[in-house]
Amino acid sequence: MKSIRRYDLDWLRVLAFLLLIFFHTGMFFNYWGWHVKNNVQTHWVEYPMMFTSAWRMALLFMISGMGVYWALGQRSAGSFLGERTKRIFIPLVFGMFFIIPPQIFFERISNGATYSFLEFYPSTFEFLPYPKGNFSWHHLWYLAYLFCYSVIGLPILLLLRKPGGQQLTARLAQVFSNPLWLLLIPTVWHWLADFWWDERFPTTNNLVRDWRQHWHYFSLFLTGYVFCTQQQFWDTLARYRFLTLGLVCVCTTILYTFFWIDSIPKEGAAWAGYEFFRTFNAWACLLAIFGNGYRYLRFNNRFLSYANEAVYPFYILHQTITVSAGYYLAPLPMAWPLKFLLLVGITFGGCWLLYELIIRRFQLTRLLFGMKTHIRQQMDKKPIIQT
Repeated sequence: MKSIRRYDLDWLRVLAFLLLIFFHTGMFFNYWGWHVKNNVQTHWVEYPMMFTSAWRMALLFMISGMGVYWALGQRSAGSFLGERTKRIFIPLVFGMFFIIPPQIFFERISNGATYSFLEFYPSTFEFLPYPKGNFSWHHLWYLAYLFCYSVIGLPILLLLRKPGGQQLTARLAQVFSNPLWLLLIPTVWHWLADFWWDERFPTTNNLVRDWRQHWHYFSLFLTGYVFCTQQQFWDTLARYRFLTLGLVCVCTTILYTFFWIDSIPKEGAAWAGYEFFRTFNAWACLLAIFGNGYRYLRFNNRFLSYANEAVYPFYILHQTITVSAGYYLAPLPMAWPLKFLLLVGITFGGCWLLYELIIRRFQLTRLLFGMKTHIRQQMDKKPIIQT
């Protein structure tokens, strides 16, 4: 197998995780439920979040599926599972005991609790799930889902690498070279999950009861993997990159004009139609991102080399810093846009200081944050980092 690093996927991975930091900062200021809230909330910050919330996690799961394709090309199944354990499961467990508890603590005291953190922390080991208890994976749910998809889906992923699987993906690449099928078939597939299961399985990030989300995210994980099996998929995405981008611009304008700024249907045919249109727009956005990324982001530089390694620890740390700083910023008499910028700066600055001064410099911390455990890492020609 030819080993070529996909810098476009590295760029998209970095940008997707950075977007997540801005999104979670926005959660502090909007009217949606979150762990701590500002003293002044606003709908203005919700408007861009309505757009990105439709595809931001989908983007990460597709990139993760693409990374798994490259990872399996260089490893046996056993070696792959070991790598998944080191890169995903160990950071998840570490995070649940040492990164997440401060978030729950600040939520509790913002709601009136009076204990100190030292008094609060032992309750983590009661293993009573949040929100009733204080044991949770909070924003690290993505790691739990990704680890399970990698393990449970491994037989499918291995089959798709065999000659019969390659014939199947080649046929799919041919079918989806038609932009009509590329746009409509996945849209219908993902819309069906919302149409059938939205009320029965609302989003909870509860691994064993989150079947609507599994339909979406496991499908997207497999889609990202399949895209990397055939060059024709990428040729198609690049060829129609302006078409998909144009559709996103038109559909997003319609969504803002008639739904997001005014009112979103709650039930019935109007709701089903809105969900289909929103799903179509989200899928077109993903196609536009990958198509334009493949065309324009296939280059490396010093920033990408640094950020590609740093972004995973940033992801693990960021929400704890945002929640902790947000608790102390909340009562300050400051205009919310200035407070938003300050909170973003504190989050990025805190992540960078912890990463630069501690995490990247020691073998143990590198292991706990899912990094390769040799300190003098150099960018090579290996495929994309897999998380």
